[in-house]
Amino acid sequence: MTFKNHLFWIIAFIGLVADQITKYWTVQALELGETIPIWEGVFHFTFVTNTGAAFSLFSDNGTWLRWLSLLVSLGLMVFAWLGPRLNRLEQVGYGFILGGALGNGIDRFATGEVVDFLDFRLIRFPVFNVADICINIGILCILIAAFTLPPDHPGDRRPS
Repeated sequence: MTFKNHLFWIIAFIGLVADQITKYWTVQALELGETIPIWEGVFHFTFVTNTGAAFSLFSDNGTWLRWLSLLVSLGLMVFAWLGPRLNRLEQVGYGFILGGALGNGIDRFATGEVVDFLDFRLIRFPVFNVADICINIGILCILIAAFTLPPDHPGDRRPS
């Protein structure tokens, strides 16, 4: 069996490392609840934690989210390893989703909560992190691939 979907693994690694480095910086540089205005009233670095999912959904009982992130991560890895050869856009999309799921999953297993720090105040958006960005970029890539690539296009899936 040959190694395939190289871009998937590279993107997942980059997303995971970027997420963990930025969270490490946040925990080292800021006190919980502290905020640093980058552009006053528009964008701040604000250190908060979240026991729930996106937008603090399921915060009251978010323990199951750690297992969900593990299941999604393992499922994506098996899919990329044993599944079909993915086109580039699919590899980027699934890779970003894996990187984000692993990043937030590591937080959930290590401390039971996720470190968030990106705070866009101009639009009153919930504080989020790099893993959240990765997951959203990944979903966008998968949607673009689903709606723009013909299902049986000859160059989309190369045999292993």
